[in-house]
Amino acid sequence: MKYTQSTLNKLEDILGESDYVVRYERGTFQSGWCLLESRRVVVLNKFLNIEGRINTLMELIPQLDILFDKLTLESQKLYEEVVRKSVITTE
Repeated sequence: MKYTQSTLNKLEDILGESDYVVRYERGTFQSGWCLLESRRVVVLNKFLNIEGRINTLMELIPQLDILFDKLTLESQKLYEEVVRKSVITTE
């Protein structure tokens, strides 16, 4: 996967289409992110570079309650790729 703004936007779209809000804030996040589950808000450290943001979202997305049926076809394909990579990494 390429580390570009376009890739980051597509990952953010997956979250947006599943009713999550992505915010970039300043804070002392141990892992670079914070999840407010009851509000479906993902807060990322705003000081992460694009590569860090992409890696963080790729680590986080498989853990979230993503509404697969609400995703566009393009987002569904990317979501399946992210989940597949997550399974390979954890094995």
